[in-house]
Amino acid sequence: MARLYGKSYTRQELLSHVSDMDHLGGVRLYTMDDGSARGLRVVQFRTGGGLTFDVLLDRGMDIGQAAHNGRPIGWQSAAGYPHPSYYEASAPGFLRFFHGGLMAGCGLDNVGEPNVDEGESLPLHGRLSTLPAGHVSYGGEWVGDDYGLWVQGQMRQAALFGSNLLLTRRIWAHLGENALHLEDTLENQGHHPAPYQILYHCNFGFPLLSPEAELLVDAEMWARDDAAARGLASWNRFYAPVADYPEQVFYHLPRADEAGYAQAALINRPLGLGAYVRFRLAELPHLIQWKMQERGTYVLGLEPANCWVEGRARDRQRGILRFLEPGERVELRLEIGVLTDMAVMGGNQP
Repeated sequence: MARLYGKSYTRQELLSHVSDMDHLGGVRLYTMDDGSARGLRVVQFRTGGGLTFDVLLDRGMDIGQAAHNGRPIGWQSAAGYPHPSYYEASAPGFLRFFHGGLMAGCGLDNVGEPNVDEGESLPLHGRLSTLPAGHVSYGGEWVGDDYGLWVQGQMRQAALFGSNLLLTRRIWAHLGENALHLEDTLENQGHHPAPYQILYHCNFGFPLLSPEAELLVDAEMWARDDAAARGLASWNRFYAPVADYPEQVFYHLPRADEAGYAQAALINRPLGLGAYVRFRLAELPHLIQWKMQERGTYVLGLEPANCWVEGRARDRQRGILRFLEPGERVELRLEIGVLTDMAVMGGNQP
């Protein structure tokens, strides 16, 4: 049943009150028509529970702006939402292109540092966020007394004499709820084993991120480098924005619940607001934490991944690089949600 405005409703009850479900929540397709975003297709979700978010169809079906009852949840860089035609493969070019958003996809050929792996030059964080979606469909539909909102599309990353990977992405939400679900199916449609790396760059910003916020995650963790090691004692606490903050990156190996999922939550008790990322560990065993407290770049990244962020060549050396055999597919699951229940947020674990 759909729960709206503090009450649960059956399908029949809701349809007796409204003639069009878009009155309560829905999905709409529009095209941006100004500046560097001109031509970018966007599907906007309104869940009816307070959560709104944009799916950027031409940016690998990334999730752009997101808010709960008008309060921003995600983080947006000054780059805005450039159309993929503006992408530059160089590291500085990627930083001019990176929008942030609630979730930006990284991969499929590389995650993290630019590197050369077995003669192949790989760009910073790969090309996934540059790939326009095809075979797009979207809508809302009843399944019993539940009403679901969804969008689906496909991104292909292929090259002559190279790999041929097809990613089918479905993003959906229940009417009245404050969570989105992302279901990816990645298939090797080539004729040789294909390495793949994937990372979901989930970004949270002000006002959720503030000196009153706290990160909760049950995991074994360590600092990536010396800059992070200097902040190890306060890895889960935050400060007011400062000048010249060196980014800190922490590596987590989360512990699974009984269903095989892990979760990390950023909570802000004085604000009465929190957000969480939940993901299946079998396919996404790593969580990377990106802590950036710079003036104007005030953001926390929580990034479930099947790799670390030092590039594909380094993961191959470590022996953790994953492959898909010809015809093989892998299913990846991610949930991002908003927390407003003080009882839930009062605990020590997410």
